[in-house]
Amino acid sequence: MQVDVLLGLQWGDEGKGKIVDVLCPQYDLIARFQGGPNAGHTLEFDNKKFVLNTIPSGIFNPTILNLIGNGVVIDPIILKRELDNLRAAGFDPVANGKLVIARKAHLILPTHQLLDAASESKMGDGKIGSTLKGIGPTYMDKTGRNGLRVGDTTLPDFKERYEKLKEKHLNILSHYGEIPDFAEREATFLDAIEFIKTIPHVDSEHLVNQYLKDGKKVLAEGAQGTLLDIDFGSYPFVTSSNTTTAGACTGLGIAPNKIGQVLGIFKAYCTRVGGGPFPTELDNEVGEELRKLGHEFGATTGRARRTGWIDIPALKYAIMLNGVTELVMMKADVLDTFDKIYACTHYKYNGEVIDYMPYDIIAIKPEPVYEEIQGWKQDLTGIRTTGEIPTALANYIDYLEKALEVPIKYLSVGPDRIQTIELK
Repeated sequence: MQVDVLLGLQWGDEGKGKIVDVLCPQYDLIARFQGGPNAGHTLEFDNKKFVLNTIPSGIFNPTILNLIGNGVVIDPIILKRELDNLRAAGFDPVANGKLVIARKAHLILPTHQLLDAASESKMGDGKIGSTLKGIGPTYMDKTGRNGLRVGDTTLPDFKERYEKLKEKHLNILSHYGEIPDFAEREATFLDAIEFIKTIPHVDSEHLVNQYLKDGKKVLAEGAQGTLLDIDFGSYPFVTSSNTTTAGACTGLGIAPNKIGQVLGIFKAYCTRVGGGPFPTELDNEVGEELRKLGHEFGATTGRARRTGWIDIPALKYAIMLNGVTELVMMKADVLDTFDKIYACTHYKYNGEVIDYMPYDIIAIKPEPVYEEIQGWKQDLTGIRTTGEIPTALANYIDYLEKALEVPIKYLSVGPDRIQTIELK
């Protein structure tokens, strides 16, 4: 058996949580492989809405094991809050044994969040757009080889290790000015540490590979999006982890030859949160209309998302990086009222017309070259079969498949899990 991977092909917020929820009955294990509580995976079903930050999106299926992998960074306070909210709604993955955490996953400390806020504030107009959840500083400590991991919480000297790292952070923070009081948050953090010690800790690399050896099916769930990858995204306006298929290997402990199908998710248009390049951004009434119709506000931060038309060169780049085998198109229903929609096919850049994302996309803003496409002018939210798909939408799907050279297997026409159509 191989691990299938599901990830975003744009700047995040593509709808990964919904599709994991839809597909999870086909799998035995759902595994988050990178990122942290900056994720906001939204799931809707039975007139209920849930937003998951750290917990994998297969958590509502009582027969599936969910793994928070070693590539994830965990805020114990947020994880405890997530689980408390699930329990209040009638779901208890800890009690039913359907949630496990990798021992090698790193912990976000209260002082990591203070460092995040201090660093972002120092940047002024050059702000990255951090969610201020301490994720970047935690990954910095990870690569700096002095971070704290989930497995450390069970060691007899955990408190000493914690105090040592905290003192390092406080020394850095002293150079930024007055250090905010975090005593209350620290107490909550230490209480949450005791709580996550009650969740089974596992060696995720052995667990996942044993599942494969036993012939069980595994789905790796990504967070954020390909264009925010630390290596291949629009640096420095990126996240702090590898959001691509390669990240699933290091984030779970699987070999590259264990990767199976790669499902790439994209919106029928584009959005982005925070700073950084966005060639097809519509900073006008059309962009505002997309934002309103698509409810484009961060599930975790509440921040308004920037909006724009679909960007084919960027999608082709993401497909190449990830080895995408199947596509999932989300939020087609948001375009229901448009007479015409547009697709960026090329960029005008430095006196040339190119069809790829240039290295210095931040320094030299490329101008999008658009192709006009007929809108379908029909409410999609009630359709459930391929036979109900309007001809103009079918033409748009066919247009994208030819441009991207990968089949679109699933189409989403609304936020609920039942508003998902399998095309192929």
